[in-house]
Amino acid sequence: MRLLPEGTTPETRILYAGRGLRAFADGFVSLLLPIYITALGFDVVAVGLISAATMLGSAALTIGVGFTAHRYGRRVLLVSSALLMIATGIGFLLVHALWPLVVVAFIGTINPSPADVSVFYPLEQSLLAETVSAKSRTATFAGYALIGSLVAALGALAAGLPGLLQASFHVDLLIALQSMFAIYTMLGLITYYLYRRLPPSLDNRDRRPSSALGPSKRLVFTLAALFSLDSFGGGLIVQSLLALWLFQRFGLSLETTGAIFFWSGICTALSYIVAAKLSRRIGLVNTMVFSHLPANLCVIALAFAPDLTVAVALLLIRAALSQMDVPTRGSYVMAVVTPPERAAAASITALPRSLVSSLAPLLGGWLFTLSPFAWPLVIAGALKAIYDILLLILFQSHKPPEEENAAVETA
Repeated sequence: MRLLPEGTTPETRILYAGRGLRAFADGFVSLLLPIYITALGFDVVAVGLISAATMLGSAALTIGVGFTAHRYGRRVLLVSSALLMIATGIGFLLVHALWPLVVVAFIGTINPSPADVSVFYPLEQSLLAETVSAKSRTATFAGYALIGSLVAALGALAAGLPGLLQASFHVDLLIALQSMFAIYTMLGLITYYLYRRLPPSLDNRDRRPSSALGPSKRLVFTLAALFSLDSFGGGLIVQSLLALWLFQRFGLSLETTGAIFFWSGICTALSYIVAAKLSRRIGLVNTMVFSHLPANLCVIALAFAPDLTVAVALLLIRAALSQMDVPTRGSYVMAVVTPPERAAAASITALPRSLVSSLAPLLGGWLFTLSPFAWPLVIAGALKAIYDILLLILFQSHKPPEEENAAVETA
């Protein structure tokens, strides 16, 4: 599969580049965030609280985008979000008290996970669907996800830089960590200038619908409810908490943990290529379910891992399977709604990834403190498996237009 499908437009390339820049930032921030919070003198509950604040804030921004994109335009909102990213990096550099940090986390764009749960995601998804044909849509979404995963893996590897600075130049750990937030700020600045290159025609008022969501309302809200179950399970084990668990369970260093999540990201990236090809054979919904379910069983098994080797093996298997639903899910949502509804549908179905997950990291952090056994892993895997079964039951027969047409032609 080509990374850039045939017929890719300059607008698509800009969106790909923006995703890559933000993925790199999220890759190292998601790992360094818990270390930074603890370096400031706070405990694991504070890590969960700040992670929850980031997701709750993303939820508020995402729902706001969903119901205003048709009025203000997606280009304007993307540029504004990049400015907010810059402000977030500056805020984490300058603010060191707990509750002000919670406020910065809430109104900012920091991600506790390399997965894109930010306000950028629904805006870019809705635009991507309009820049290519239906035939190329899933491949384009797979390329978008592939870039995000590969660059996030490099970002995870970059999480080892503070440790190298500390060892090589005897830099204080807190200062070394703050330097990474300075890099985050610079990446936000580059993203800002990149999004400004999107053509103003994307904000053409004549092409905007009068309402955010129309005939697909029931379908969108049903999908959103299902995604909320999956997101709550994932929120219990966001990468920040999972990294902290690895630190404490196996006594890993930043460099080792960063390397583990680097290879995890590589496995995830390769899975997107498989997802695009597999979906053409068995359909989008089947691809989502039959890749996601085994990954969730690995999450449950991870809680019982007797040593680091088994734990790493389970993490890599999970990484190779768990995100195959990302490009297929995005492509499916864009396919089953009308084009004018795409921005709202992308926002509303992305909303659970931040809204419902906003409480889960706090609960997950609390559960990790209650017992040496990793109960959040077992609970997360079970909830996400239930989501897979419900999705298969409710939507296996609801096919996107291109799959229905292919079935008719075959018949």
